[in-house]
Amino acid sequence: MEIRDIIWIDVFVDKIWRKHHVKTEEVEDVLNSSPKVRFIEEGDVKREDMYAAMGQTRDGRYLIVFFILKQNGSILIVSARDMTKKEKKLYEKK
Repeated sequence: MEIRDIIWIDVFVDKIWRKHHVKTEEVEDVLNSSPKVRFIEEGDVKREDMYAAMGQTRDGRYLIVFFILKQNGSILIVSARDMTKKEKKLYEKK
């Protein structure tokens, strides 16, 4: 999946930091490190579905990033957090 641009909305950036202590730079680390991406669910807008990207930051933190793939190839970051033990096991398995 080729990412053309990352869309950041302040409300989501604030929530990701406040709730999960994840910085935008860490999200970008994951997205730039050949993450494992999987489909989550169909979106409310046709052809704008939700995906999850699993990967590591430069500092080795394991994160899962949830985003909406827009029709133009941009992605809208919705959330990001540390992987659970189960997710980390799945990530390392593939």
